[in-house]
Amino acid sequence: MKIERISEQVWSLSTWVIIPIHVWAVVEKDGITLVDAGISMMTKGIAEFAEKRLGLPLRRIVLTHGHGDHTGAVKKLAERYPDVTVYAHEIEIPYMEGKLAYPGRKKPQQSVAPGLAKPLPAAADGTLARVGGLSAHLTPGHSPGHVVYFHEADGVMLAGDLFTSKGGRLRKPMPMFTSDMAEAVRSSEIVRQLRPSRLEVCHGGAVLNPADQLDAYQRSQGFAGGGGGGGVSLQR
Repeated sequence: MKIERISEQVWSLSTWVIIPIHVWAVVEKDGITLVDAGISMMTKGIAEFAEKRLGLPLRRIVLTHGHGDHTGAVKKLAERYPDVTVYAHEIEIPYMEGKLAYPGRKKPQQSVAPGLAKPLPAAADGTLARVGGLSAHLTPGHSPGHVVYFHEADGVMLAGDLFTSKGGRLRKPMPMFTSDMAEAVRSSEIVRQLRPSRLEVCHGGAVLNPADQLDAYQRSQGFAGGGGGGGVSLQR
């Protein structure tokens, strides 16, 4: 497993199985927040990174969404760390628990055992609360309850499958696994609102100053909402 420190508090852990698969470890005062859990073969590497490289406990796992390449190590990590809390957006949980089929899929498929993941904490108006050093933002499209996480202090957005990337350029998420591409492109407005200095995706390399590319990306996908109009609300 490749390990890279991408900012003061954020580390990237990745492997390659046909395509790259990234998860991220955020160093907190009380331990580590893991963003996504990759595939099952990453379990040992994630645990050894936490215990041997940093000497910190794994406190929580926050999921961008429930597809299997983002949840594969959840079960074994939860067994290894009984006090760890797993979070996902409440919209996503019925899909990942296998109670509902993802849009475009014929059958439900369980990627996380029922009851293991808790809904991300939210206010009555739906505003998502902070989780450790991260703010959480609902960005539906790739999946119904897809979330990105933003580490304001380091300027790093951990964007899951909101995009892919190639050569430092924003690319659309993989169509065959995306529930609603038009909605996913609309959700990209979160980049304009938060203006991260670095954006990380699960399948691809880092994109620096991604807001500078957003108009071109949206135009290439037939979305005319550039320039700050419409899109995703920060009150979600």
